[in-house]
Amino acid sequence: MTPMSKAAKRVMDVLISVLGLIVFTPVIFVVALLIFMSMGRPVLFTQERPGKDGRIFRLIKFRTMTDERNAEGNLLPDEQRLTRLGRFLRSTSLDELPELFNVLKGDMSLVGPRPLLMQYLDRYTPEQARRHEVKPGITGWAQVNGRNAITWEEKFTLDVWYVDNWSLWLDLKILVLTLVKVIKREGISAPGEATMPEFLGSFLEKDISLREAAAVIDEDSRF
Repeated sequence: MTPMSKAAKRVMDVLISVLGLIVFTPVIFVVALLIFMSMGRPVLFTQERPGKDGRIFRLIKFRTMTDERNAEGNLLPDEQRLTRLGRFLRSTSLDELPELFNVLKGDMSLVGPRPLLMQYLDRYTPEQARRHEVKPGITGWAQVNGRNAITWEEKFTLDVWYVDNWSLWLDLKILVLTLVKVIKREGISAPGEATMPEFLGSFLEKDISLREAAAVIDEDSRF
């Protein structure tokens, strides 16, 4: 990405974010009020996430889950903590609206690989880690090509493709396709999950599968 193209992308981010915040201010107010009435405070969910080159920033979203815990004090699974309102906000992507402030601040771009959990950083392959060569985005190439209905490996392949093939026109195309996906509510969650299962690392997942297969073979060999 040349300095000129970086500047053009930044201008587009700022202009569209400011316009979006102006247009969606009434929606933001109503959503905040509904969350406060149904779950109380805090209305916003903030969490540290890795940005460009792994630099840490604080992601801002609308809160969609409760903090319910089991008898041992551990948080319940996402699908049990996700509220009815939260499920609606996620299906319409309205929970992402506060991230426009992250874009204005410069932590994120409108378009780029999604900022995932900090603990995933050590689980990427070197090729998958290239998704951090650009700023994370509110939407991305993986979000308009399957979102949560594809595997982690497929997501990361699409993220790296975006890094290698970025252009202003591609960003505009992704923004238009995002609107279509939001209206159709496609790819909101993985099968059987509230969103996506935890990413354990491509190698680790293969190791687990191999160990499980070996255990089955060992079990069968006893008879």
